[in-house]
Amino acid sequence: MAESVEKLEDGIVRSAEQVSGQVRAAKEAIASVIFGQDRVIENTLVTILSGGHALLIGVPGLAKTKLVETLGVTLGLDAKRIQFTPDLMPSDILGAEVLDESTAGKRAFRFISGPVFAQLLMADEINRASPRTQSALLQAMQEQHITVAGARHDLPKPFHVLATQNPLEQEGTYPLPEAQLDRFLMEIDVDYPDRDAERRILFETTGADETLAKGSMTADALITAQRLVRRLPVGDSVVEAILSLVRSARPGPDSGEAGKFIAWGPGPRASQSLMLAVRARALIDGRLAPSVDDVLDLAEPILKHRMALTFQARAEGRTIPDVIRQLKTRIG
Repeated sequence: MAESVEKLEDGIVRSAEQVSGQVRAAKEAIASVIFGQDRVIENTLVTILSGGHALLIGVPGLAKTKLVETLGVTLGLDAKRIQFTPDLMPSDILGAEVLDESTAGKRAFRFISGPVFAQLLMADEINRASPRTQSALLQAMQEQHITVAGARHDLPKPFHVLATQNPLEQEGTYPLPEAQLDRFLMEIDVDYPDRDAERRILFETTGADETLAKGSMTADALITAQRLVRRLPVGDSVVEAILSLVRSARPGPDSGEAGKFIAWGPGPRASQSLMLAVRARALIDGRLAPSVDDVLDLAEPILKHRMALTFQARAEGRTIPDVIRQLKTRIG
């Protein structure tokens, strides 16, 4: 038995070293096209390695669309894009059944698949569509299949949604319901690049030659990496840090002094997301097990869209990131 366990551990180590090298190569390939967004690239890769979906928040012009396009090429995924608008209908995303007539005069319904049948789907400005259309993605994001006219249609594997949202322009938009927000593993803030990165952007993107993305992985290799993430060991200290942090983000005795600022907090899906994300981050860094530092670094993007503050907290100028930072000090 001990010999079998040792062989299993050796196999995991060898697989982890190989996959870690592939993922780091993919990260470098993406960074050669997307400048000044290293944290965004890492968190997006963590999300995909964890098998989840991400919500990208940022003003226009910060290369969110370019990031998704580059990810598709680098990871070898079939990528599609949907521009969400107020008049977009669920059938525009999922597809629809049409009535066909054969040459023999026989009629039958045929399903025409929509853009959701992709391995990497960009939902651009997702909050511009109506709640009815937004909800069309819920089943796809959670269950990896859709139902049209009572028939089930499985989506390609892997399947990931990267949605974008403009944090400034809110006129004519529909806020995402909490149930849909909870399906996103991370909410990733895309900030302005620093001066050096913006200088590089000027030279690299306005010249005669443009740097193009290069493939570093395949869809099958990505699926293998996602399975490996779930096999990485997690120490008791990391598990306790995850439980303590997520439970303290809910109103109640576990939240301590910060509890009076929290109206409602994350459910168990946040704990699951954090458990997968810290493993994926460790794999990207070439480590075989995550640490408590990984929990602290990934806490904000995983928790902040799963919490709401009380009226008193908002009146005092408190923000969700402030409360999360206060909760993190109780761990380390």
